[in-house]
Amino acid sequence: MTDRRHFLIGGAAVLSAAFAPRLAYARAATDRRFVFIIQRGAADGLAMVMPTGDPGFAPLRGVWAEDAAAARKLDAMFALHPALTGMAGLYDSGQALFAHAVASPYRDRSHFDGQNVLETGGAAAYAVRDGWLNRLLTLLPREDARAIAVAATVPLALRGGREVASYAPSALPDASGDLMGRVTQLYAADPQLHALWAQAMQTRQLAQEAGTDAGRDAAATGALAARLLAPADGARIAMIETGGWDTHAGQRGRLNTQLKALDAMVGALKTGLGTAWHQTLVLVATEFGRTARINGTGGTDHGTATATMLLGGTVLGKRVLADWPGLTKLYEDRDLMPTTDLDALIAGAVAGHFGIDPARAMATLFPGSTGRHPVAGLIRA
Repeated sequence: MTDRRHFLIGGAAVLSAAFAPRLAYARAATDRRFVFIIQRGAADGLAMVMPTGDPGFAPLRGVWAEDAAAARKLDAMFALHPALTGMAGLYDSGQALFAHAVASPYRDRSHFDGQNVLETGGAAAYAVRDGWLNRLLTLLPREDARAIAVAATVPLALRGGREVASYAPSALPDASGDLMGRVTQLYAADPQLHALWAQAMQTRQLAQEAGTDAGRDAAATGALAARLLAPADGARIAMIETGGWDTHAGQRGRLNTQLKALDAMVGALKTGLGTAWHQTLVLVATEFGRTARINGTGGTDHGTATATMLLGGTVLGKRVLADWPGLTKLYEDRDLMPTTDLDALIAGAVAGHFGIDPARAMATLFPGSTGRHPVAGLIRA
């Protein structure tokens, strides 16, 4: 007989280090499912949901603006990256809502600090020790609540008072894009080392692009999550970690691959859940955005505001939620200006999805959020 732990271990074997997804889940006694997909590395919201109606978009993005020609038009202002074909279908069916110019309370540009704020729900880095996703469990029915992580350690968002087990796959992950960027800067002033490093980086990127089919492995992760969530006595809260969003160089091709993989993951999750998809909410969020302008290596650097996605059968979708700030005045003359509170967006979505009092959800998930109010009207009545 195969128990749940053996199933998880077997399922983990199909995951690839290229897209680097890791899965964590928690079970609670409710028919509603919730999935948090974190994009580690700071995903470029201006590329995912393109503000093509803004006159400042094309001058800032140069040749990248050509992607808009094949993009799915969402409304008069925004278009969806052409790699996100499945999400375009969800949008058409009213099961996708994209929020733009979104940011957490964090305003600096450190991945470590930004992810800490995103996962803990604190008003500042390291102000809170447990994760908002673990605290969400305290707002749901208590019976049989448990959690497990398929990762080297339990993701911070799931750490807290509710016990969470973990399983670590044996394969070591690739070095992060942020680390590679730091080494590139270190060698920039040395002509010999810079040339050697640039050649090595080019070879590495070509090998990644020609190697593993990231979309296939991402789909396997989505299918695994669905198998854990779909049963009546299965998981109710899941977290999937994805990496590779730190696109300091060669962004256009790399981001296309990343987004295809994300799209495949969500598609497999929807297919695997079957009718349970109608009771599911998926949140896709990243720690911060990227610069509005392209840098000298065909990439973007760490920014501020970005785009966030709400997907699933309970979403009141087919719209883009944005208090659009425009691209003529940038935050610190480099980033998209933040106008929508990510914490308020999450609290409003979770409260509506699970039938929780919005004020209680905001206070529990995001301590220190006094004076901020959850975004209403995100979930179908």
